[in-house]
Amino acid sequence: MNRRVFAVALSLAVGLAFAPRLALAESHHLAEAVKHTKEAIDHGKQGHADVLVTHAEMALKHAEQAEAEKANPHTKEGITHLQAAIDTGKKQDAPGATKHAEEALTHLEAAEKK
Repeated sequence: MNRRVFAVALSLAVGLAFAPRLALAESHHLAEAVKHTKEAIDHGKQGHADVLVTHAEMALKHAEQAEAEKANPHTKEGITHLQAAIDTGKKQDAPGATKHAEEALTHLEAAEKK
């Protein structure tokens, strides 16, 4: 009897140990997308279009992973604006790319709250 109780308790403990990590996988990708989007905005405001593109591309990868794990209209809209920021930044238009990155940030932060 004691072995069964121990086995059940151990199984529950292991399950509870891994459950938070699975739940945080989506929020991790969104958090990374937000972090890189903020970096992109900071560099865009400094006129560094190339660095903005680099961070926007990293943010896009994370946003796409978050969207794949759980669809969200805010994440989808954030992805659209990140792509626009990348395209605009590649044209060396830092102010225009920054505006798209700021719009992406608004949507990604809204997605985090859902």
